[in-house]
Amino acid sequence: MSGGTLSGAELRAAITSAADYLTESARAVDAINVYPVPDGDTGSNMAATLREACDHMLALEEPLAAGQVLATFARGALYGGRGNSGVILSQSLLGLAKGVGEVEELSGDGLAQGLRAASEAAYTAVSEPVEGTMLTVLRAAAGGAE
Repeated sequence: MSGGTLSGAELRAAITSAADYLTESARAVDAINVYPVPDGDTGSNMAATLREACDHMLALEEPLAAGQVLATFARGALYGGRGNSGVILSQSLLGLAKGVGEVEELSGDGLAQGLRAASEAAYTAVSEPVEGTMLTVLRAAAGGAE
């Protein structure tokens, strides 16, 4: 991390770690899955979506621009979206990538802008948004980053 920004390589490593953590925690997320149907697959679907996204992202060759990493990760999520939660996650990642744009390094301000765009994309992707879901968490993350 240089001067409060993340390079493409640093961002790729951070995303990979986050995806690994979600994969390890998928069963715990499945256990609290109650909306819209308590089918217990939210964590598993999100983890599968992120694994596909990581496969696309990890295929990139260095040097990496942060915007390129996010755009490729988001496209992979779109191709690999599983279930409602995976599709909402993929749409939010597309919003994040578009909000950040084509940057070499990701700054705090860029992340805040991206999270706001991610939240808006996720709410738009759902025909009847309901509070208390992953949409609310994403909106709160965007607000906290701003």
